[in-house]
Amino acid sequence: METENKKSAVSDVGAWAMNVISSVGIIMANKQLMSSSGFAFSFATTLTGFHFAVTALVGLVSNATGLSVSKHVPMWELLWFSIVANMSITGMNFSLMLNSVGFYQISKLSMIPVVCVMEWILHNKQYSREVKSSVVLVVIGVGVCTVTDVKVNAKGFICACVAVLSTSLQQITIGSLQKKYSIGSFELLSRTAPIQALSLLIVGPFVDYYLNGKFITTYKMSTGAILFIILSCSLAVFCNVSQYLCIGRFSAVSFQVLGHMKTVCVLTLGWLLFDSALTFKNIMGMVIAVAGMVVYSWAVEAEKRASAKAIALTKNSLTEEEIRLLKEGVASTPVKDVELGESKG
Repeated sequence: METENKKSAVSDVGAWAMNVISSVGIIMANKQLMSSSGFAFSFATTLTGFHFAVTALVGLVSNATGLSVSKHVPMWELLWFSIVANMSITGMNFSLMLNSVGFYQISKLSMIPVVCVMEWILHNKQYSREVKSSVVLVVIGVGVCTVTDVKVNAKGFICACVAVLSTSLQQITIGSLQKKYSIGSFELLSRTAPIQALSLLIVGPFVDYYLNGKFITTYKMSTGAILFIILSCSLAVFCNVSQYLCIGRFSAVSFQVLGHMKTVCVLTLGWLLFDSALTFKNIMGMVIAVAGMVVYSWAVEAEKRASAKAIALTKNSLTEEEIRLLKEGVASTPVKDVELGESKG
């Protein structure tokens, strides 16, 4: 039992590590690919379509070679999930374009409380005071790190609301589908990726044209840009798989807390690799955020221990009750002679 727990803990850490490394890596690769000082490839939605196309291809090869098994999930559920996921991607891109960076960061921070409320409404999930406090601490810390100017407009506000609600619902749905159909993270991803890839590659160029006034067909590809697109797509496979792994193993709230750990890593790497400014306010925010993450980890672990203890106590009490009933039954039942079939007085 102890060995199984250790193996589970190691695989949990592996899932977290894969998600953090691949997510931070893809942000750094995309920064070089999309920035004006890099390759100026400003077609974010279409690039996401490329990501899902490569992920779908990997899933297809995996199923064909027998490395994974394709499980049945109703098509309407896959379509529903893909619509929500694509709304999340498009909404985030529009929110970033129409809002100030400060309001965009606030909308991303609001996802933790939104996920908590949605899980409470949809699944009647309860959270302890310690978990709630640690989540508030994380949100404050990341807010201090990232939020600068905050300007709001009607269109931007609507796009931010759509992005937050659809992203939160997408992350909750991943966990629900895995439990409902007993399907692994990679198997589910290999079912949803082709639908997302097809829809994003059709709609993406038009969304990108609206965002930056240019069609992808006008972009002059260079060897460097192609290499970075391949790198971005390769990292996206690990990022997508690890996202499904993490939500399947933990919860949508835990995944959001992990997401803010990535924000801290990105700020630090931006300072180390791209000479981004790192102020005292940034550092203080990071310290608060990391402290919140540590408290969150402790609070979740404490909840698990308390739950396990409650189950153990229930089992013990049931066993004692069964023993008592058995004893009473034996005492009140007359002993019969097996051969004669008569009761002995």
